[in-house]
Amino acid sequence: MKKSIRLLVLMLALALVAAACGDGADDTTTAAPTTTAAAVTTTADAGATTTEAVTTSAAPAGLECGDGVTVGVITDQTGALAVYGAHILRGIPAGFGYATNSAASSGDEQTYMLEDCEITVIFKDDASDADLSTTVARELIEVDGADIIIGSVSSGVTAGLQGLARDNDVILIAAPAAATDITGKDFNENTFRASRNNFQDGIAICENLTKTYSTFVQIAPDYSFGYGGAEAYTDACTFFGGTFPEEPLFAPADTTEFTPYMETIAESEAEAFLVTWAGGGFIPLITAAADQGVLEDKALASPFIDNQFMPVFFANAIGSTSTILYHYTAPNNAANDFLIAQAAAAGTFPDLFDADGMNAGIMVVEALKASGGAADAASLRTALEGLSFEGPKGLVEIRPEDHVAIQDMYIVTLLNVDDAEFRYYEYVETVRPNPPCKLEGDFLSRCGDVPTKFAG
Repeated sequence: MKKSIRLLVLMLALALVAAACGDGADDTTTAAPTTTAAAVTTTADAGATTTEAVTTSAAPAGLECGDGVTVGVITDQTGALAVYGAHILRGIPAGFGYATNSAASSGDEQTYMLEDCEITVIFKDDASDADLSTTVARELIEVDGADIIIGSVSSGVTAGLQGLARDNDVILIAAPAAATDITGKDFNENTFRASRNNFQDGIAICENLTKTYSTFVQIAPDYSFGYGGAEAYTDACTFFGGTFPEEPLFAPADTTEFTPYMETIAESEAEAFLVTWAGGGFIPLITAAADQGVLEDKALASPFIDNQFMPVFFANAIGSTSTILYHYTAPNNAANDFLIAQAAAAGTFPDLFDADGMNAGIMVVEALKASGGAADAASLRTALEGLSFEGPKGLVEIRPEDHVAIQDMYIVTLLNVDDAEFRYYEYVETVRPNPPCKLEGDFLSRCGDVPTKFAG
């Protein structure tokens, strides 16, 4: 008997970016890796979450930072992921404006004042190209004197920035790149997150998905992106009671003919079909799945994505319930109100990664408050490890062990895909995934009491 197709989705590169993460030698396991909302979070009358502003601190009187602090922002403005870069270009000025009690600015070079400390924010386009990203990062550090780099949209590009930040002893804040490896096997002490990682995605969706389905099959590309996605889904869905009758299928990233893979999946007894994929190959993948009857017999699941692409890929999924990283209608707090107002001034509404950008801006300002204006890497590391602040998604906590940003995510039900204000969802609940520490090698000991694996 045919099952209804609950979710029809395109896995876009930044919607579920993942990366390979090998098991460490430590067999430590974790208790429940997620909670429903933070202790400071309650339910608003409208059904969204409201979080009290309990952590954003005032700048110390007389705070100053010498000749000023320079922040370089590297994001995609003209490349394949420019649609997501636009979210960051809106969100970061909103973050600096909110945290300095001023209006969000505009332009390629912006200035914000924190007491007597002048913060210069310079935006550069990397077009999601690794070589260009390295070039503009060097320019920001060597010519503009950047103390902090924020970026980038692409996880692969961000991985390249990590070594550059380490070698030049500046701080890198990953936003919105979500690959596990960034604060996993590629960790260095100068890299921090404002965005979530792939395991947070996996925990959020699997906790929800396993309420309906118990057996799963998945396909992923045959490289680090796919390995990381498969690992996160396998670990998280298994933890919440799901099983995988077959090992994940890995197809070359340039595959255009998916029929053999879909034949295998069609024969599986699994109820739900998980896909980790990025780029244009998803279209032939879904076409083959439809041709082989996979979409008639198995539920295809993914988090919801950005406002622009929701109507394209979720028009047949009205009534489905899934997770989303951020939607402006879900949280109810002062920071989110500020972000909505700033977007409205630009004639639009916040989108999927606007909150990541705003969190990155707030994070910089809060770190400077904590450091007394000192912008050297050593001072900022001390300030950032364990930092907590209120952003548009509520309380964000920077885990000191591995620099993961613990934050809220949302369960929502899709009501429509044609609302003029992108009010597509009905809020269901807030979850707060607590992922395992995925550090390796010499850094593994930093995990301390943070579990390194899921139970199961």
